[in-house]
Amino acid sequence: MLAVLGFLTLGAFMALVMRKYATAFVAIIAAPVATAILAGRGGDLGEMAMAGIETVAPTGILLLFAVLYFGVMMDAKLFDPISNGIIRLSNGDPVRICVGTAVLSLLVALDGDGTTSYMIICSAFLPIYRRIGMNPLVIATIATMSLGAVSGSTPWGGAATRAISVLHLDASDYFVPIIPSLALTALVIIGIAYVLGRRQRRRIDQAVIAELAAEIAQRDPDRVGARNWRLWFNAGLTVLLLVLLITGVAPLVTLFMGGFVIALLANHPRLADQGEVIRRHAASAVPVVMLVLGAGIFTGILSETGMVDAMAQALLSAVPDSLGNLIPLFTAVIGLPLSFFMSNDAYFFGVLPVLAESAGQFGIEPYEIARAGVIGQMLHSVGPASAPLWVLLGLVKKDLGEFQRFALLWVILGSFAWIGFAVLTGAIGVS
Repeated sequence: MLAVLGFLTLGAFMALVMRKYATAFVAIIAAPVATAILAGRGGDLGEMAMAGIETVAPTGILLLFAVLYFGVMMDAKLFDPISNGIIRLSNGDPVRICVGTAVLSLLVALDGDGTTSYMIICSAFLPIYRRIGMNPLVIATIATMSLGAVSGSTPWGGAATRAISVLHLDASDYFVPIIPSLALTALVIIGIAYVLGRRQRRRIDQAVIAELAAEIAQRDPDRVGARNWRLWFNAGLTVLLLVLLITGVAPLVTLFMGGFVIALLANHPRLADQGEVIRRHAASAVPVVMLVLGAGIFTGILSETGMVDAMAQALLSAVPDSLGNLIPLFTAVIGLPLSFFMSNDAYFFGVLPVLAESAGQFGIEPYEIARAGVIGQMLHSVGPASAPLWVLLGLVKKDLGEFQRFALLWVILGSFAWIGFAVLTGAIGVS
């Protein structure tokens, strides 16, 4: 009975979200509350909800301050010198332009916000693409792959935040083991950009390339930006923050909280400006923090009622014991099509907890399931459920079908490469 109610909860949640009958925040609370009442546990709702919220509170705080920190960095135009330098180094060559697009996309994706990332990338490179006659679907393909890999797997990105919160994980323990496979995947994305650049170079008149190279050579470098001490300070602070994050000298929550305070004081010393910055970027952070808290209620109710255990036992009955060690790999592979068609809310809040509980019966840590689950984010970024994609398609003036026909093969290739790297580096196990 509990297993049936658990699957009913997941089905109701996915239907409400995917059919757009309710927002994710409403659905993630309403669905488990309704089934808990059906199970006769209505009187325990408060305690069960608080038990779940207590487990996700650190993740919610981390997300809040990470979004605020990178918001300050974007306001300070931290990545502008990089984009300008990449354009100068490209010298009008389509191959260099595509590789430069990949490098900037991977860096900007650290922000975690898809819409912001796409706008920065397109504002930097789209005029060059159009000037030289390059296919704008190239920039769209590179940008979506970069966002799916970096933003999809970092603890302050939306997808990983959902996985960490719904499985009650420590952000550092989740993230550090996935860094090697993420770095290798970034190299694959750069390699794909190189191949796409070679294809574009063959179809563009060399006279046009030479003309653009001459225009770029005549541009004056941004000497004012180079003399801006805040630019160097922000770059040093961000590098230091990432080094401390990787070495694990302090919890991520503490690092981002301290980093944000330092960045805010350095970039906006006036009290009135500080308040305005917080208000402006809180508009991006608060909705996701609400979802994290909602996820705590969702998993708290399902766990405390015993629904998750019952669902896991039902799934385990169909899995031979000899294949139980492959559940993380299975999660990564099946997550590719599921992530493409489903919203992140439906997948991470509905499907992943059940897979994690099933894996737990074989002694597999939920961290491996979380890492396997985020690998599908590159395919999610080109799917219809990705909201920022519609912004990107508007910027490059292409429709979804045309973009997917161009990008899908490359994205699938990158996704399977990531799975292979995750297995090779031990981020997910197969034994």
